[in-house]
Amino acid sequence: MPGADLLARLGDRLAGIRGRLTPDAPLAPVTWFRVGGPADLLFQPADEEDLALFLRQLPDEIPVTVIGVGSNLLVRDGGIEGAVIRLSARGFGAVEVISDTKIRVGAAVLDKKLAAAALEAGIGGFAFYHGIPGGIGGALRMNAGANGMETTQRVVEVHAIDRRGDAVVLSHDEMGYTYRHAAAPADLVFTGAIFEGTREDRAAIQAAMDEVQRHRESVQPIREKTGGSTFKNPPGHSSWKLIDEAGLRGARVGGAQMSEMHCNFMINTGNATASDLENLGEMVRERVLAHCGIELEWEIKRVGRR
Repeated sequence: MPGADLLARLGDRLAGIRGRLTPDAPLAPVTWFRVGGPADLLFQPADEEDLALFLRQLPDEIPVTVIGVGSNLLVRDGGIEGAVIRLSARGFGAVEVISDTKIRVGAAVLDKKLAAAALEAGIGGFAFYHGIPGGIGGALRMNAGANGMETTQRVVEVHAIDRRGDAVVLSHDEMGYTYRHAAAPADLVFTGAIFEGTREDRAAIQAAMDEVQRHRESVQPIREKTGGSTFKNPPGHSSWKLIDEAGLRGARVGGAQMSEMHCNFMINTGNATASDLENLGEMVRERVLAHCGIELEWEIKRVGRR
């Protein structure tokens, strides 16, 4: 349904909504790949109360998709059906140190900002976030990790709004974390979390962050239009090695390419479509399976209509 028609259909249901509603909103500019079609309706809530009201008023048959900063996201060329929710830094970007070792963080906070806040507070265990180009909401949903650390090792509790508009608090155990996955209900919109680290000397934290940055710059194509790691690492294997061994370093489909620098990264070389990128990923999966019998699993989240 075109966005203007959807907005008109919702009509009085949206009375009292204070956030920004944009029909047929372009999404390519907010994704790192810079590809993909529009959202039927993009909603940027003012705060948690506004988000809860919107979800409470939205008919059940209208699908909801949550996106963050778009660093690990491929929006298909046909755009996203229904309502797309994107939390803003204004309403969901607070960072508060609440004890010697705990930090309360909004879901729209960038991972790097959490790492910086932990450094300032002398709380160790967050340097790995300095190398993850995403936001906390995405990190909570996919158990983001790097440099031998994962989100699960720092989460105490997670706050969310469910599809009915009710506030939910989940313990660490209730999040059900496994590798690059959380078992929490898919319809939850994470709004923030409490994290816990350890007391540590700031100089040591800074050194760890510097090493994370140095490593990232030396092995990842960070100045390209990319979406981070394309595939999860299969148990006992590294995806990039499997891709390289299958002869797919630098492989192309249209304007999409597997990076020559790190071949588990896909790149939009300038004129790729979302279809180019997804087709390249599927080709890589097929050839790796044929070469070594291992089936790669997408890490990049693919959403929308083809």
